[in-house]
Amino acid sequence: MKKPSFDVIFMELAQNLALRSHCTRAQVGCVLTKDTRIISIGYNGPPAGTHNCDDEFGEDGCPRDSKGSCSLALHAEQNAILYASKNGVSVEGSTIYVTLSPCISCARIIFSMKIKKVIFLNSYAAYKGLASDEGVDFLRKFGVEVVSYSEL
Repeated sequence: MKKPSFDVIFMELAQNLALRSHCTRAQVGCVLTKDTRIISIGYNGPPAGTHNCDDEFGEDGCPRDSKGSCSLALHAEQNAILYASKNGVSVEGSTIYVTLSPCISCARIIFSMKIKKVIFLNSYAAYKGLASDEGVDFLRKFGVEVVSYSEL
């Protein structure tokens, strides 16, 4: 029996974590790794201890901001990075596996935290109907390796 690669294991975990999301619009999961070890995980949703969008707001979800995005949610990448930081775990030099490519805001955080590699499953641009993946473009421009999972 062939053993799965760490890329497969971590992306499958990210997909399963996405199922934990209470977001009614998109469920996104994330795994942060370093040297084949998991250092943090996350999924999109409101800050811990506040509410669950699907419970409190029903199938319409939480209120939208001026751009039509969830006004109360943290993205999966933000949750994983914040949890690691809160617990004193350095993310510098790590790899992040995420089920949706980073938006521009998450890309800025990923770059600022010196995460070295991003592996994503689906395109944020395709999901939002945008012309390009701004977050992916930003990260590549500034030297972060970004790989579509389908290219592995």
